[in-house]
Amino acid sequence: MSTVTTADHHDEHHDHKPTGIKRWLFTTNHKDIGSLYLIFALAMFFLGGAMAMVIRLELFQPGLQFVDPQFFNQMTTMHGLIMVFGAVMPAFTGLANWMIPMMIGAPDMALPRMNNWSFWILPFAFLILIISMFLPGGGPDFGWTFYAPLSTTYSNDSTALFVFAVHIMGISSIMGAINVIVTIVNMRAPGMTWMKLPLFVWTWLITAFLLIMVMPVLAGVVTMVLTDKYFATSFFDAAGGGDPVLFQHIFWFFGHPEVYIMILPAFGIVSAIVPTFARKKLFGYASMVYATASIAILSFLVWAHHMFTTGMPVFATLFFMYTTMLIAVPTGVKVFNWVATMWRGAMTFEVPMMFALAFIVLFTIGGLSGVMLAITPADFQYHDTYFVVAHFHYVLVSGAVFSIVAAVYYWLPKWTGHMYDEKLGQLHFWCSLISVNLLFFPMHFVGLAGMPRRIPDYALQFADFNAFVSVGGFLFGLSQLIFLWVVIKCARGGEKAPAKPWEGAEGLEWEVPSPAPYHTFDTPPQVK
Repeated sequence: MSTVTTADHHDEHHDHKPTGIKRWLFTTNHKDIGSLYLIFALAMFFLGGAMAMVIRLELFQPGLQFVDPQFFNQMTTMHGLIMVFGAVMPAFTGLANWMIPMMIGAPDMALPRMNNWSFWILPFAFLILIISMFLPGGGPDFGWTFYAPLSTTYSNDSTALFVFAVHIMGISSIMGAINVIVTIVNMRAPGMTWMKLPLFVWTWLITAFLLIMVMPVLAGVVTMVLTDKYFATSFFDAAGGGDPVLFQHIFWFFGHPEVYIMILPAFGIVSAIVPTFARKKLFGYASMVYATASIAILSFLVWAHHMFTTGMPVFATLFFMYTTMLIAVPTGVKVFNWVATMWRGAMTFEVPMMFALAFIVLFTIGGLSGVMLAITPADFQYHDTYFVVAHFHYVLVSGAVFSIVAAVYYWLPKWTGHMYDEKLGQLHFWCSLISVNLLFFPMHFVGLAGMPRRIPDYALQFADFNAFVSVGGFLFGLSQLIFLWVVIKCARGGEKAPAKPWEGAEGLEWEVPSPAPYHTFDTPPQVK
């Protein structure tokens, strides 16, 4: 038995293992920081969801019911900002923090102190954003895309706080991305070559490069908004020689790669889950890596497809139309590979697999409406209608959000040491699946019929559809409370998780990495 001096005791307890609140404030442990990101994202998901409930409550019937139009606009703006920057991105960053070191056989992230900082500035960014709603003139009410001149000439004084909050979120994202890149490039286990990386690691590596390239663009455009509003510059003011359309070009040069930042890690998650429950090696690993990279590169060439109605020259609209359609090719490769992985596999349908399957089907629906929106003359009709809202919510809710939920169910046994409640998980899945389609599918029809988005009132003919949509919205919101309960229940204890929670699913990524390829067998095991 070794003897320990008092000084050593002191060291042990105060320098290395702080407890209570100090543990979380000063932690440099990638698992702790991953958990913090995930908890924060969950809180923001419910806050952004509450704002969506306000929107759907107002739209339940025609006429102005509960909130005045300006507050309605604040809700649409804050809902978008909180869901994108507060829920989806931090959730993916939390998953990256938790899983990447384990998947590549690294002891931790490469830059642990920066990791801590990149998380802890986030709550302050969102505190500033939320406080801005309580200013005398009200909060940001210019849509999450904050187009000039709405955000410059016609906005209230919350704009300054909004810009500050966005800067802090951007700093957090850039630091997180640098950390991911340095970790993956420098800290892989011996023998883990590039083409043996789990796909979740690949998708995050590519996402991190996208983040580093586009976050400074966002920082630039919000700074230009700030100087236009408060320092008499005229970047976006035609009267001073500026151009409001310039705002859209800069914003969407950030904004389009941003939507891929929110979906590429989802592809990595689904590429981990599908082979596990199909009991087969992922079909077409190399093509998945190349498809991810080509999606990322193409995402920089399509930004103006959001701007077909701004009156750009015909050759420009054609260029953006064709490049946008081109993205469907690598995306189709991915969907094909997932389906081929399941083909003749020994499939079982645990909750993670159910969410992954829902992801594949519903994300494809969102992709198909995206191809419709890419067609310039068609986009003239769809632009700024609920059709667009339906499209990007299929991609981001039944896409990004479903994949995050799938990942949580998949890795919860790993994180907590306990199995989640399978029955409750299934209930959560079916409630979410039915309500999410009731919520977003009818939006395609009201959009095609001409109902504009971001308006608190609408013509009488849309009343029935909107009632359906709102009911779907409330049900979807309530369904997520089941998820909250499943996670809390699992974290507090329950059935102990076996060493390999998904029985028969060999070679999971969290086993000790070895130079062997990622799934160790070629033929599916016999089904009992």
